[in-house]
Amino acid sequence: MAQLDFHTFFRRLEKATSIKSQQDLATALGVNRSAITQAKRRDAVPSKWILALSRQFGLNPDWLEFGKGMPQRAKADAAATASPAHATHSEHEQVASIPAIATVPKVYARLCAGGGSFDVEAAVVEEHIFRQDWLARKGKPGSMVLMDVFGNSMEPEIREGDMVLVDQSQKDIFAGSIYAVGLEETVMVKRLERKMGEVVLHSDNPDYSPIQVRGDELESFRVIGRIVWISREYR
Repeated sequence: MAQLDFHTFFRRLEKATSIKSQQDLATALGVNRSAITQAKRRDAVPSKWILALSRQFGLNPDWLEFGKGMPQRAKADAAATASPAHATHSEHEQVASIPAIATVPKVYARLCAGGGSFDVEAAVVEEHIFRQDWLARKGKPGSMVLMDVFGNSMEPEIREGDMVLVDQSQKDIFAGSIYAVGLEETVMVKRLERKMGEVVLHSDNPDYSPIQVRGDELESFRVIGRIVWISREYR
């Protein structure tokens, strides 16, 4: 069976839902706009998107994916009930029990937890799946990205090779929280403390001294986002 192309998928959503733009679609799925752009470029639609949108908007998954039946699931179920020949327990009737999911892009911007500089290149290398309600409890799903960490300045809390979830919508500094920050061309993971006329970057590893950002340096300092989750692969 032919794979659903992005154009057909989007036209069906426009017809049956309030989604009228790619940004609307990204918001509904809880993903970054870049994920939509990539799907359009590949002219392919992840099956998890079909299930998530069917659940969210009460759509008939068969219609959304294959154009079969009626757009709304309630109407499709009613039609099936009226016809004994089709009165079977469809797997799509279980969609309502499937938690909504969201994809978070992992970007090629390894976060420095040491002292070296890094050439930041915000290119999406892969996507990871999370429960949307879990992400929503952490922050704003559409603003989240995953990044790798290297260096040992934040050990033992964050180790080299860990992957962190960064919510780019959380830029306000709360003392003691861990953030991804940029200073000139360096991207780092640090605990932040705001003082009069300066921002102090603290490492958990006592071998690293605090970094004081003040004066003209503040112009090249930026908070990328707060670290809301850490993933570690045991070796």
